[in-house]
Amino acid sequence: MSTREVAVLLWWLSGCVSAVWRYYINGTDYSIFSTRTAIELEYEGSTFISWDIPNVCTAEDTKSSRTKLHCSSSGIHRIKPNVKSPEDTRYLLVHDSYICFMWYYTVIDILDTLTQIITVWVFDPESASAEELLWTAKTPSLNSRILTKQLNTLGQQPYIYTIEKRKVYHPQPLTADGTWTIKLPMTSDDLLKVLKGNQVAFQDCFIANLPFLLTFPLLPLPEVPTGLSLTLPAGNQLMSTWGACIPSFAVLVTEKDTFQTNDSFRTWNRITVPPGILSDAQRQNVSGVTVFASGLIFLINGDLYYKSSKEFVKLGSSKGVPETEIIGMTRRKWCQMQYLFKSEVRKSMVAAWSKHELFLGYSSFRFRKVMDVSSLRGILKLGATQTIEIQKAEYTWHPLEIALILSLWSSHTTTKDINIVIYNEDSHEWTFQDYELKFPKDSKLFIHFLYSAMPDFVLWNEHSIYYCYKNFTVTGMIKTLTGDTNLSSIAHGSKIHNVIPDNQGSILVKMENNEMFYFKSDITDAVKLHKWLSKKAKTALYVNKSYNMYLLHFDNSKLTVREYPLYLEVQSIIHRNKDKDRCPFLAFQHNIMRHFYFLDKGESLTVWSQIVYRENLGLYIIVEHYGPNILNSKQHVNYEIASGFCTKTMLTTFSQSTDYESVSDYFNLQKNNMGLLLVQIRPSEFSKACPMTKKVFELAVGCDAKKHIRVKGYTRTECQRRDFSYVIDKEFLRERPSENLKIRYDVGRYGCPQRLEFNEPFHPVLELHDESGFVKIVEANFILWEIHGRNDYSFNNTMKQSGCINVAQTWKSMIEENPGKPLEDIWGPQNYRTCFSYAVGNPGDLNQPYEILNYSNRNHLQWPMDHSGMYVFRVKILDPNFSFCNLTAIFAIETFGVIPSPSVYLVASFLFVLMITFISILVLSYFWYMKIYRQFIFEPLHKPPGKQKKS
Repeated sequence: MSTREVAVLLWWLSGCVSAVWRYYINGTDYSIFSTRTAIELEYEGSTFISWDIPNVCTAEDTKSSRTKLHCSSSGIHRIKPNVKSPEDTRYLLVHDSYICFMWYYTVIDILDTLTQIITVWVFDPESASAEELLWTAKTPSLNSRILTKQLNTLGQQPYIYTIEKRKVYHPQPLTADGTWTIKLPMTSDDLLKVLKGNQVAFQDCFIANLPFLLTFPLLPLPEVPTGLSLTLPAGNQLMSTWGACIPSFAVLVTEKDTFQTNDSFRTWNRITVPPGILSDAQRQNVSGVTVFASGLIFLINGDLYYKSSKEFVKLGSSKGVPETEIIGMTRRKWCQMQYLFKSEVRKSMVAAWSKHELFLGYSSFRFRKVMDVSSLRGILKLGATQTIEIQKAEYTWHPLEIALILSLWSSHTTTKDINIVIYNEDSHEWTFQDYELKFPKDSKLFIHFLYSAMPDFVLWNEHSIYYCYKNFTVTGMIKTLTGDTNLSSIAHGSKIHNVIPDNQGSILVKMENNEMFYFKSDITDAVKLHKWLSKKAKTALYVNKSYNMYLLHFDNSKLTVREYPLYLEVQSIIHRNKDKDRCPFLAFQHNIMRHFYFLDKGESLTVWSQIVYRENLGLYIIVEHYGPNILNSKQHVNYEIASGFCTKTMLTTFSQSTDYESVSDYFNLQKNNMGLLLVQIRPSEFSKACPMTKKVFELAVGCDAKKHIRVKGYTRTECQRRDFSYVIDKEFLRERPSENLKIRYDVGRYGCPQRLEFNEPFHPVLELHDESGFVKIVEANFILWEIHGRNDYSFNNTMKQSGCINVAQTWKSMIEENPGKPLEDIWGPQNYRTCFSYAVGNPGDLNQPYEILNYSNRNHLQWPMDHSGMYVFRVKILDPNFSFCNLTAIFAIETFGVIPSPSVYLVASFLFVLMITFISILVLSYFWYMKIYRQFIFEPLHKPPGKQKKS
């Protein structure tokens, strides 16, 4: 080819890539892309002539580079601009959809009560106000107010459903302003919500469900007018990052400024630092940034700096990280709000590394060194001439694992070997993976772990992407449909800027010149997407709070946010290549509604999944897991075929069959059978055209920290009296101390005491609760003891009456077996032995009280009849096969109405007084009768009649 021909070809190619065209709709939800939708077409370039549109569509002005399009019928419509040079042809999928309206909401945070007031109304994107389309409206527009009231008359009512905890919140009646209000508690672990409504139609149109994030109020970092900007080095591409669980909290770093938002870039602030802390060269050399709810961490010239609303400080040796040696940092890219630790009590928030050391950061951004590559030399059997360095660190999808990319080379070679090792934060184990690649020594490598239960990932340099699927068993390079593995050669020499995976299995690759490629996890080929922006535009990818893809465009100190309709763009390319990318199944569905499930002892989890496909394809469902081998799984498959379509339905049950009763090492056996399992369910075959390729969830076997027991009928509120004091007589205490014991009763700790008459026996009924409330009545064996040492109560059943064959365990026998230990530790599921077996225990006196209770054994507590008392009991589950948790609860009982026993001194005194009284009466009666008797002796019984004296 001659020089003239090459020049013409290069000119033609430059014309091809300089002009682009795109489309927009009202609002931000491209799922409403129907015959009602006004599609705005926009051509960017100087060679535009007219629009080539199908007959079923009409345009306001086909010769204008910016016009509106309406399509009267559904289907895939071919649209392209007529230009002087060849241009992309799009195939837009226009639905005849019955979903036309959308929910709109605003949030008011009430910090005093930790609640949020959600104001909701309905709007039509085709007749909404500009504020509603930009999501800046505070009140509904006139059209939206009328529409909302009309739907309310027809029976419409919104409600909010939370994805993780599956809670439902209903609204108050419609206000005069045409809005509903819904009151929610502020949460930090139930962020993803869906705004739904009743199935009510108006003019044959329904309302689309609206998934959204709702968090504690997050305030953006304030702008400091006198502060100085933090920027990228000149010539660098834009750097964007966001919170894994709160993507609305994000940062964009450019060559001019750093922008931070808490509402998906609807608004943003500039991040500045006080003068005098950093030099100009340092401020203009940001190489990394991570986002946290409390602030940001910047990586500048090998140092970490923390920026919050109050301070900008350097994180150095005082925080556990070296200075000027850090070459990278990262935090988790996937959101796992829940996890299970067996040994640790916390997980790291951020990772930072130098060439030879890995540091993990925890709360208050304190770091701990967890690895030095010199310790790996012996394990890897490296020679003295070989060099080993940390190239990159990245958290996997597993919530407790982080992977290191290690580069190894010798002084006489020009290439380096890449190895991967995975560190588990809970077990502190390093696992070397069977994976090795060769790269030039100066290659920069990046890695992202994918939405997968396995540690699947994509690794890329400036030009190519390497994949590793199915737990390091399928590896290779991503190819295009033409077989090329060098994406730069197809993107006119541009380098890879970023790779973004999502939780639907999609992976979007953006080049520096804004060319984009698309593929899915477990897929080994990529397709090139239509051009959306000019190659000169500086952009970065961003995922907003509704998990939609956005492009952040920065030009002349102006930031523009554009939603990118990834699904429509992929559908257009797939239609063009429909013979190669046809989805092999028609439907793949399941009943997995949560990201995290707990399995306790005796529990099981059954997962339902179904796939529908055309006859003779032979598809099936695959269940895979990653983690410890601690669960049994059983599958049942049902197969149906009708009208040329096959349906396979599979039930998968996960359970554990370990028996923990009468084992020698209870706690060690528990620990070996606890752990975190990652499970994924996927079709045996899929393609880029499939909307969903797999579903992944966490299955934790162990103790749910939010599970607890309560004694039925007890409350910690509405007590008749508050805190008070009482005294326990020393003779009623187990240890028989020399003095009485004074107790301060804490109602907040012990709850409200229940008052019982002395002759009323008590049988506690235990309830199992979790974070959602009541679960079930506990039927397992349990024990109780008075926490202050009282033992002046008894049990009504004997061992014989309870059916024991051998002598049962009692508090007395357990105390003798475990001298010196507190009551909480001497008896529990770890050493429980049944008395209902000839093989366990020893024969003896079965007329002793039976001190073990359960829901149905009719064993009761009995109270002394000669004195009242206050008893504070702790109850503990005794059954070793009931739960991994140490389940205990506290309740209190106050007895009254007793018959007091007579005192010895009182009786003696009473008898003494009685005897004195009796003797006194006898003495007095003696003298009384002696007086009478003497009178009759000295005086005649009858006096002789005498003469009466005259007066």
